[in-house]
Amino acid sequence: MANDLGPYDGFSATLNQTVQYGFPYFLGRIYLTNFSSLKKLVIAIFLGGLVYVPLCLYEVKMSPQLHRMVYGYEGTRSFLQSIRLGGYRPTVFMRHGLSVAMWMMAATLIGIWLWQSGMLKKLWNIPMTWLIGGMMITFILLKSTGAYVYLLYGLVVLFTAKWFRNAIPLLFLIFSISFYLFLGATGNFAGQNADQVISFVSQIVPPERVESLAFRFDNEEALVQKAMKQPILGWGGWGRNRVFDYNYADELVDVSITDSLWIMSYGVNGAVGLFSIFAVSLLPPLVFLLRYPARIWFHPQVAPAAIVAIILPLYMLDCTINNQFNPVFMVMSGALSGFVLTKANPITRRVISTQTRRNLTDNTNLI
Repeated sequence: MANDLGPYDGFSATLNQTVQYGFPYFLGRIYLTNFSSLKKLVIAIFLGGLVYVPLCLYEVKMSPQLHRMVYGYEGTRSFLQSIRLGGYRPTVFMRHGLSVAMWMMAATLIGIWLWQSGMLKKLWNIPMTWLIGGMMITFILLKSTGAYVYLLYGLVVLFTAKWFRNAIPLLFLIFSISFYLFLGATGNFAGQNADQVISFVSQIVPPERVESLAFRFDNEEALVQKAMKQPILGWGGWGRNRVFDYNYADELVDVSITDSLWIMSYGVNGAVGLFSIFAVSLLPPLVFLLRYPARIWFHPQVAPAAIVAIILPLYMLDCTINNQFNPVFMVMSGALSGFVLTKANPITRRVISTQTRRNLTDNTNLI
């Protein structure tokens, strides 16, 4: 209503955001707030990844056909986006191959974490090493460069916590995302800063992915300039946040392409919407870092919450360049929010105090 769209559009937009983000968030916030429920949540996600393994392998070979076979129509807007690196990128029952890749990234990282923490050694009487190996092979066949990077960074966080007992990589990721959003929303990321990022990324990923990233940065620069005209509450719906220009026939047409969640949120809902949607998934991991030091992350009582605290920033990192919504990640946000706001149970307090005394003893012995 602050955008002169009237009460109907205002309440409609509020209802849409509540159903899309609020319902899954509060589902996790209300029902999944302790170690036991978080353990069930992460194991369920891992099982979901295992269910997707044969479906992904089928579409790697036969092309994305399952959605059409089950529902009778194509699930993606463009079949060409499913062709990648001389093969097919599965979409299964999601709207894009990137969504599948993010889902499998989360499931694979959870599997590795549960295995390394000793919390789950067998499933269906099958050793975790076999299950994780099969999932990892499937994940590689998804042909998603971004998801590869996220999984690799998640493993860096995992083994840094295990071997060096610190959470610096995760803390760096959270603050990097926040700093990027600040630069982007204030219009200070475009130009030289964007060129430096593209130059760095070009050393890691294939040229076609670099071109895609540069194209997105160029579009976001124009969209940010439009969004800054309504910076607090945004333009509202009906495409008012988009950029229009005249074509060769002197017709006013939409010339903008919005790929990332952050620029959509900023343009439609302003700084308030941008902060809200990212804070709900970045603040819980940050509070978790403050309450639970990295040295206890691999304890079976803490491991489920720790892996959720790692996956959420990785998902929000992807939201700075893509918009592959999955309600399960919002459930995870709600669950971790409830968990960090709940007083630690006696077992957890003993774990923390015992580990702290052990570290003090180790340091004394070193001296």
